[in-house]
Parts: sequence; structure tokens; C-alpha cells
Amino acid sequence: MKSESNNKRWILLIILMSYLMIVLDISIVITGLPKISTDLHFSTASLSWVQNAYTLTFGGVLLLGARAGDILGRKRMFLIGLSIFMFASLLVGLSPTALFMLISRAIQGIGAAILAPSTLALLTTNFEEGAERNTAVSYYGATAGVAASIGLVAGGIFAGWLSWRVGFFINIPIGLFLFFGASKFIRETEKHLGQFDIFGAMTSTVSMSLLVYGIVQLAESGIHDRYAQLPIAAGLFLLVIFILNEKRAKQPIMPLRLFAHKERNAALVSRMLFLGAGVSFWFFTTQILQNVIGLTAIETGVAFLPTTLANFITAMNISKFTRRFGNGRVLAVMLAINIIGLLWLSLINDHSDYMFAVALPMILIGIGQGGSIGPLTVAGLTEVPQQDAGAASGLVNVAHQFGSSIGLAILIVIFSSFQDHLLSLKGQLAHQISAALVGGAIMAALAMTLCWLFIGRKQPTQITKFTDASNKAQA
Repeated sequence: MKSESNNKRWILLIILMSYLMIVLDISIVITGLPKISTDLHFSTASLSWVQNAYTLTFGGVLLLGARAGDILGRKRMFLIGLSIFMFASLLVGLSPTALFMLISRAIQGIGAAILAPSTLALLTTNFEEGAERNTAVSYYGATAGVAASIGLVAGGIFAGWLSWRVGFFINIPIGLFLFFGASKFIRETEKHLGQFDIFGAMTSTVSMSLLVYGIVQLAESGIHDRYAQLPIAAGLFLLVIFILNEKRAKQPIMPLRLFAHKERNAALVSRMLFLGAGVSFWFFTTQILQNVIGLTAIETGVAFLPTTLANFITAMNISKFTRRFGNGRVLAVMLAINIIGLLWLSLINDHSDYMFAVALPMILIGIGQGGSIGPLTVAGLTEVPQQDAGAASGLVNVAHQFGSSIGLAILIVIFSSFQDHLLSLKGQLAHQISAALVGGAIMAALAMTLCWLFIGRKQPTQITKFTDASNKAQA
């Protein structure tokens, strides 16, 4: 009995560390973006692809990665995803050019897409339903907030004292520890017969990549550029092909019947809008702190703590409010708080100070972000039939990834459109960032409206029940 308990502790440690590494990789690069831009000669618009190359392949391959775990075994896919992630991290750290880095980041996203669904599935298959599993799932959820805080601070330290490349090299020793630990302590899960919807995964990934590429191209060269128009047209065409394929496929990667529910649809669209607003904050605030206020990379990492701490504390306590007031009301309030924070931050100018102009709105934004993700997840899985719970969970994750990518691309267009050459360099940057943050606030306002109109206000079912339903469907 004692041996089994120790074994479960090791399994939980391995799963949490692997999830921490995935989230850490997203946040650790944020404070290093200005240094990456200088070293590899990225433009402001193309710099967004450091994140987009990762998140697009992550979101595009995520459904296929989850399906592969069902058919080939979760432990096997965990080890494969971890290996790809480590190898790509090494390539990113060694990147000699911008193109090489973007290709490596895309490969890294594929590894994460295979690794991420395996971590949650292994957690639920190794911990019994009830108090034991609920405790493990709560640790799993809290890991995201911890990883965001660590990543931002560590990214600043690495970029300021060593090199932004160290933030990627550190994945190698962590990954090797997890690989050997998983090989020793984790048992393989049951395999199931089935087939892959590879065509669906390919068309969805390529279509979304082309759409985002076209929008980013618009930011650099204008709306009349054919190099921007053609990718957008091709992306829309492939998106139609993807939908037709999902309608006819025997085992579709995204069953279209999931969209026959108003509340779920509102939650998915709201999630995309919310992530679009959220990524505007993280991406542009890094530029504010370093290029407008003049903080170092290390100081920038520490400067994000008001948001990450408020985010973590709110996320750990939000279920108390949803049980009492319902998802719709709580989401509307939390998104309203987020909007106020974004609009306050958008008042930035070249004479602004950190405390009043950045730190205080950061707290509001952190509260809004921490209080929105959980309720949006519940709403995105409401009244899902048991046989579709796994696919619905995957769709929520895809909306998360694509929302951040497309949202950032749109806001880059807004950023590039608001130029005022009469201002100083700092003044112009602040002016453009202000416009982008207002765009993010508008996205959050649209999400708030959808939540208020379509997401139920009755007492919601707890997230853990939906998680259990998803796990049963996947098992």
C-alpha cells in the first residue's frame, strides 16, 4: 500500500512537471521577445509568429494527438510527444535565423499537441474517481498559474543575464528526467481500435495557418497586397473542405453535432475572443515595459507578478462564485473587470510610470483572466453527450489555441494601422500599443455580451464532473 502511494506521488510529479514545461514554454518566451527580435532580425509583425508557429501547430494537431493516445496508448504517446518537444527545444535554442526558429517552434508545437492530452489522460487513469482524482486535478489546474509566473520571471533572468536561448535549452534536462521517470513509474493504458482523421487534422491546421499568415502579411504590407489576399482565400477554401470532410468522415476529428447547442457555441466563440484579448495584453505589455518604460528583461519578468498572482488567486477561488451566482453572471463580471483593466492600460504614453499606468491595471486584468477560464471551460462542455465528451474537450483546447493566434494577428493589423510620425519613437510605439489594447478590449466586450446573452445563469455543474465524463468517453 505504501509502495503504491509512493508510486502515485511520482506519477503526479511527472505529469505536473510535463504540463508545467508546456505552459512554461509559452510564457518564458514572452519576456525574451525583444532580445529575440534583435538577435534574429524579426519585424514587429513577424515577431508574433514566434508564438503563432507554436500555438497553431499545437492547436491543429491537438485533436489528432488525443485520438492517437486512444489507439496507440497514452504512455507511448506521452514519450513520443516528450521526445519531439525536447528535440525541437534544442533546435529553437540553436536557431541561427528567424526562419529556422519558426520551423523549430512549429515542430515544438506538434510535440506539445501529442504530450498535452496524454498528461491529463494519464492523470485520470492513475488516480481513482472522487477525492483522490479531484485533488490531483486541482494541482494540475493550479500548475498553469505557477508556470506562468515562473516563466515570465525566468525568461527575464535568462534574457537579461544569460541568453533567451537558455529558456529553451532548460527543457532538455527536465525532459530527460520526465522520460526516464515515465518509463519507470507509468503503466501503459488500454489501446482501442479505430482510425485517424489525418485529412481533417491536416486541412484544419493548414487552413488556420494560412488565415493567420495572410492577416499578419496585411499588417506589414497593406490590405491590397496579393501575398496577403491569396493565403486568406486559400485558408477559407481549405476551411470549407475541412468542414465537408468532418461531415462525411466515419470517425471525424471534430464531430459537427457539437455545434448544435447555443450555449456551447457561445462559450467557444467567447473563448476565442477572450484569448485574443488576453494575448494582446501579454504580447504588447512586454513591449511597453521594455521599450516604453525602459525596464530590463529581468525587471520585466518581475513586473508581470501583479497579473500572475491575481490570476492564480482568482482561479483557485472562482468555483465558489460560480456555484452561488452561475456561470453567466460570473463570466460577465470577470470579463467586465478585464475590459476595465485593458482600457486603463491603453492610456499608456511615453511619460507613463509603471505603478499607476501598468501595475494597477495589471491586477484587474489578472482577476479577469483568472476568473474567466474555468467558467468558460464549463460552458464549453455543458450538456455534452457522454460519447462526445472527449471530442468536446479537444474542441475547447483548439478554440483556446486558435483564438490566441488569430486574435494576435488581428491586433497586429490594428497596431500597424495607427502610426503617427509626429510623435517620438517611444510616443509612437505607445500610441500603436494603445490602439491594439483597445482592440483587445473590444474583443473582450464581445465575449462578455455573448456570455450574458447565451450562457446559463443557473447553478452550474462542477468542472470535475465534466472532466470525469470526458475521461470516461476517452477511456
